[in-house]
Amino acid sequence: DHSFSSGSKGTFMLYRARGSNAGRTDFQPIDENMEVGKSIYMTPAGGRSSDNTAFPFFNIGIPGEQGIMVAVGWTGKWYADVMQADEESVSLKSGMEKMQLTLYPEEEIRTPKICLLFWKGNDRMIGHNQFRQFVLVHHTRQINGRHVELPFSTFLAREGPPPCNEHTCATESFSVALINRHKQFNIVPEVFWLDAGWYACDGSWPNVGNWSPNLENFPNGLKPVTDAAHKVGAKFLLWFEPERVRKGTLFANQNPDWLLKLPGNGNALFNLGNDEARIWLTDYISAFLEKEGIDYFRQDFNFDPMPYWEANDKPDRIGISEIRHIEGLYAFWDSLLGRFPNLLIDNCASGGRRIDLETISRSSPLWRTDYQYGEPNGSQCHTYGLNFYLPLHGTGNFTVSPYHFRSNMSASMVINWDINSKEHSQSELQKYFQEFKRLRPFYYGDYYPLTTTKNMTKDNVWLAYQLNRPEQKDGIVLAFRREDCENESILVKLKGLDEKATYELFYEDYNLRIKNTGKELMDGFDLAIPQKPASLLINYKRVIN
Repeated sequence: DHSFSSGSKGTFMLYRARGSNAGRTDFQPIDENMEVGKSIYMTPAGGRSSDNTAFPFFNIGIPGEQGIMVAVGWTGKWYADVMQADEESVSLKSGMEKMQLTLYPEEEIRTPKICLLFWKGNDRMIGHNQFRQFVLVHHTRQINGRHVELPFSTFLAREGPPPCNEHTCATESFSVALINRHKQFNIVPEVFWLDAGWYACDGSWPNVGNWSPNLENFPNGLKPVTDAAHKVGAKFLLWFEPERVRKGTLFANQNPDWLLKLPGNGNALFNLGNDEARIWLTDYISAFLEKEGIDYFRQDFNFDPMPYWEANDKPDRIGISEIRHIEGLYAFWDSLLGRFPNLLIDNCASGGRRIDLETISRSSPLWRTDYQYGEPNGSQCHTYGLNFYLPLHGTGNFTVSPYHFRSNMSASMVINWDINSKEHSQSELQKYFQEFKRLRPFYYGDYYPLTTTKNMTKDNVWLAYQLNRPEQKDGIVLAFRREDCENESILVKLKGLDEKATYELFYEDYNLRIKNTGKELMDGFDLAIPQKPASLLINYKRVIN
């Protein structure tokens, strides 16, 4: 709860984004002119921190070429109230939205973490890029003293003929054969990924709570599969949803007092706020990961916990259940990361509905949205919006084509290809593998949107962005002309370059190299794509004159 003075009169701006709702508009940027006395109130739709209506990262633009990047660290129902107080100041109130409680003697709680990064400059992207680098250094999982590099992954299997759903028809023999098939074709990913359905669930993956392998499909457990992945030089990721418990499962029967329930609702919430329950879960999952040879832990969360927390609170203790559960979530993840120094946690909550400063400090959203799997134009929008704040996130690729692959390109990707199809050669698939590894480092650099946010979700527009690496003096431009776009070209202005330097641009699709000065590129030049839908990839680097 604080007011910030600009020292001069002018326009205050709030740059923010939508949360995730499995739509093309997930993480869509929202730019708002502020008005004196008018409040802009943000809070997620429910008890997941980036659910639909708000995203816990935003930028307050202040007169005098300055601003404040704000990040909320709270994996529940936070709020932020931003208001221009007068012609020269802005106020920010932020914290838990629903907390009115007394504490017992010697009782302690924690509340939301609020990060403020103050920036100065003539472009608000200075603040965004300072924040992106701050996140990499201080709020990203560190292994061996540096931030993690997110993986290129392959689904072991997905949906088969009915009644198969998700991975319920995955088997040991098929999984091992598919791993070896990738090795045969020389397209081994960094991670093999087994998603929902591998456990005893009676053929329906949402029937969660039995976290042991389905012995009909995996009679020897998962170890033969993880051994096969390790043998070809890959790691193994496995899906869990430990906080949601269905009736009649192991977790439901283990200790009923560890569950929060609602009348008439088949989902129960495993209460991480109960220390005994959390410690048991930590030991159970730890033993499972070690026994089965699991490298990466994928935690999903497919329902809203807020009603369960509210129903469990006493009138003078509103918010305590939420606080305890979130404290327990952090303790659970911290324990796993402590026990497994090379562990990566994938944070999924119906896609990207649990992204905040605390979760990104421990995990990464490798599957950022449940929007139509692999749909290219929506994926372009999601990359465009999330990159303002976070360098680390990923999505899926389901169609083998340059347009789809580049549309789904980000710091991480999981593919779901039929590698046995005759429609594509081994060399073509290998080329995509190499292209991802070549482009991935640029996503850790500075980000600049090159097209407007206006109408960005429509199919009749261009979308383009730039990733620049100041230290290496190079970067890339990715541009997309969508299927209904009538304009063959668009003017873009690059940023972050040296005006006096010369840069060589390599148009990869046309094997064309040209040279321009930094000033020419920043003053504006045309991108042209004669076909639609189609993409354009440009690599550039500074050269010696």
